[in-house]
Amino acid sequence: MTRFVIVPQWQGSPSSRAMQLVDGAQAIAGDLPRSACTTVEVPLEAGDAAGTGVHRYSALLRTRHLLDDALASVAEPALIVGGDCGVAVGGIAHAARQHPNLAVVWLDAHPDLHAPTSTVTGAFSGMALRAVLGEGPGELSVPTGVIPPGRVVLAGAREFDDAEVPMAEGRGIRVLTADALASPDALAIAVAATGADAVYVHVDLDVLDPSAFTGVTSAVPFGVQPADLLAVIARLREQVPLVGSSLAGFAPSSAAAAIDDLGAILRIVGALA
Repeated sequence: MTRFVIVPQWQGSPSSRAMQLVDGAQAIAGDLPRSACTTVEVPLEAGDAAGTGVHRYSALLRTRHLLDDALASVAEPALIVGGDCGVAVGGIAHAARQHPNLAVVWLDAHPDLHAPTSTVTGAFSGMALRAVLGEGPGELSVPTGVIPPGRVVLAGAREFDDAEVPMAEGRGIRVLTADALASPDALAIAVAATGADAVYVHVDLDVLDPSAFTGVTSAVPFGVQPADLLAVIARLREQVPLVGSSLAGFAPSSAAAAIDDLGAILRIVGALA
């Protein structure tokens, strides 16, 4: 059975619509079984950088500590519902403590491989995958060496900043294009090549093509079709245990728009849970 951990964090997003991520997380939670949900009370304040180069770092760190506390008593696989995709980092750290040979699949239109020294926006969501590799800011990172680049699969990314390209191409991360995910076996093959015996799957909803899904803060053309995403996750789960996951980036423009998108989101939740 899956434990749903709701983390309506907005402070990691660079978008002017970041507060709509709170609405998105709450909308998803409203359609999940209440008895299976734990909600992290994200601080209301924006927080400050605290000298780290990460906007709102103090609030992000407070939320990370609250998430760590919430996960400490969770024995079953957890599906973390954000909020911005920075919430995935704590989930991955938790899963890696239980499964030392863990692979991470990062499904996102953006690679999220910035460092505090390379980012233009200062937003932690753009540094989240690098933090998974142990190269992020302070306590927001997974400890160095826990998740090596060779056990990371970056899939569906199609909007790279120049500073992120060397990390994606020169460190051993396996990169799959959105087109590659039209093959149901694509993720399963890539994860098998890592040699891992368990997998964590993170889905930022902007990995989906805007023609099929609109409720995100930064839509990028030529994304993954929802049916293809469901198929690759299902095939991956046939091969290797899914021991944790996260779903982030839902920012509906209105209550009516949230209803329109929830069908697709709940199918993804079902695939992960």
